[in-house]
Amino acid sequence: MTAVATDSTTIRALHADDLGAVVALDAAIEGRSRRAYVERRLKAAQREPELHAQFAAVDGQGLVGYLLARVLHGEFGRSETALRLELVGRRSDARGHGVGKALLDALITWGTRHGVRELRTSELWRRTGMLHWFDEMGFTLAPVQIVDRAVDRGEFGAGGDGAVSLPEGEGPGHEIRFDPGTANDFERLARDGADVRSMTKADLAEIVRIDRMITGRDRSSYIAQRLAEALDDASIRVSLTARMDGAIVGFMMARADIGDFGRTEPVALIDTIGVDPAYAGRGVGRALMSQLFANLDALRVERVETLVSLQQPDIAGFFSTLGFAPSQRLPFVRRIA
Repeated sequence: MTAVATDSTTIRALHADDLGAVVALDAAIEGRSRRAYVERRLKAAQREPELHAQFAAVDGQGLVGYLLARVLHGEFGRSETALRLELVGRRSDARGHGVGKALLDALITWGTRHGVRELRTSELWRRTGMLHWFDEMGFTLAPVQIVDRAVDRGEFGAGGDGAVSLPEGEGPGHEIRFDPGTANDFERLARDGADVRSMTKADLAEIVRIDRMITGRDRSSYIAQRLAEALDDASIRVSLTARMDGAIVGFMMARADIGDFGRTEPVALIDTIGVDPAYAGRGVGRALMSQLFANLDALRVERVETLVSLQQPDIAGFFSTLGFAPSQRLPFVRRIA
C-alpha cells in the first residue's frame, strides 16, 4: 500500500518489523502483553495477504497507532464479503488527533478496492470509550446476537438435534438449523453417539459436500482456507468432524485464541457448524459440541461464543439448550458499499 499522510502522521501497511512497537502500545492500552496473538496475526497476514488488512500510523516519535482486520468470506454462513476489525489502538498522547479515523479510512479504502461490503466488530458493553468511537465512526448494532457460555466439565446430553436444513442462500450462523433438542441423558456423553475427530486435509471434499447441501452454495474456497489454517496451527484451530456409518456426517469449524476483538481472556469462536440432513435428529451437533468443550477444557480456554441471527430462533434455541446465553459483547456493523 502507498503511504498516506494525514497532518504529521503517515498511514502505511503494517510490517513484520512493527511487532515490538505494536505489542508495546497494545500492552499500554490493555494493561497486559499479547505478543503471541499479535505475532500470529502478523504471520497470518504474511501467509494469506489477500485475507488481511493491517495498517500502521507513524509520526516523528514512531508508531502512534495500528489497525488489524481480517476478511470474512464464509464465517457464520455469510454470502457477502466483510472485514472483521480485530485490533485498533493509538498512543494516549494522540487522543483527538484523528489517528483512529485515518486508520479506519485506510481500511475502508482497502475494503472498497477488494469488493468488501461491510465492516464488523464487537466490544464489551462496559468499554464506553470504544462504543463512543464506534458510534462516531458510523457503526451501528448488527442484526445478530453474540451468545456464549463458560467452558467447564459439564457434559451435554445425548438428545437429538432436530432438522438440519436451510432454504438456499440462508445462513448466520445459518449453517445449521437445530430445533431444540429432546430430553437430555447425562448418564451418556453426547459425543459417544458419533466418532468425533480433529479435521484433516482428507476431510475437505466431504465437508464441502455437507456445507453445499445445507447452504445451497459452493464455499469450497472458504472451507479450504480454514482447513489449511487448522493444519498450520493446531493451537488456534479446534475444528472437528463427526462420523457415523463410516462416513463424515457433520463438521464444526472453530478457533481458540487470546486477543481477538481486543479480548484478554482465552475464548473460542465457532465459525461454522453443519450436519448432513440425512443424519438430522441423531445427536451429531451435540456430539461435536461435547468434544469441542472437552478439547477447550484441555487447552484451558475459558469461554466459547458464536453468532446467531435474530431471524433464526431455532438456531438460538439449539444453543440455548446447551447453556449458551447472550454475551456481554455487542456486535457492530458498518456498511461501506
